[in-house]
Amino acid sequence: MKSSWPAFLVALLLLAACGGETPTATPTATPSATASPLPPTAETTAAASPAADRTAAQVVRVIDGDTIVVVMDGLEHRVRYTGIDTPETVDPRLPVECFGREASQRNRELVEGETVELEKDVSETDQYDRLLRYVWVEGEMVNATLVGEGYAMVVTYPPDVKYQELFLELERQARAEGQGLWSACLTPTVCPPEGPICDYSGTCEPVIKGNISKTTGEKIYHVPGGEYYDKTAIDEAAGERWFCTEQETIGAGWRRSKR
Repeated sequence: MKSSWPAFLVALLLLAACGGETPTATPTATPSATASPLPPTAETTAAASPAADRTAAQVVRVIDGDTIVVVMDGLEHRVRYTGIDTPETVDPRLPVECFGREASQRNRELVEGETVELEKDVSETDQYDRLLRYVWVEGEMVNATLVGEGYAMVVTYPPDVKYQELFLELERQARAEGQGLWSACLTPTVCPPEGPICDYSGTCEPVIKGNISKTTGEKIYHVPGGEYYDKTAIDEAAGERWFCTEQETIGAGWRRSKR
């Protein structure tokens, strides 16, 4: 990893901080890499959103690579990092995923015991009542650092898209350089140079599930983060399909799941 973020990434962060929105896209995967220092403070601090937009909190526990516990005004809150996802390590229903422990350790190195600043996008909490936030330490955004170093993947759930373009550029760079999960855990999807970027994956890999109800025959599609997404299996022999974009899915006659 380079010693500083490229100028075009700093420009993207500046654009996002000014409130510009970006398209919808994202991923699924798992990380690996040696810990590297946070990108230099000067550039990203200059591009950061005003401190008035953030709330100070004390980190008292790191749960995994993308979830922490903080104290604000004497109360504990669980915080889920907005816009990214790291390999699973704590869900008792799932095995520890590739590079999950490394991602958790890197997150500890960045925030454990630190006073951080929390920045909200649009949503207040997720379905598990965790605060959704961008987490800043000494002018550096931890969400972006984890993506850039290959410990996290981009996972975008609209309307929380403020830094999506920055995250996607950092992920593309991490993939190109074989950082973390992109070399240790995955066989990268080879995309044509001008190929489509699929919704919810950030690559050319389609992740929208086009399901056909066995009881009604209705065509219903599920997106990552939806209540039934993980429970839905796609049977292509029965006419079910994977889709790249929601526009494509709707055009093919599917409707979005209500949950």
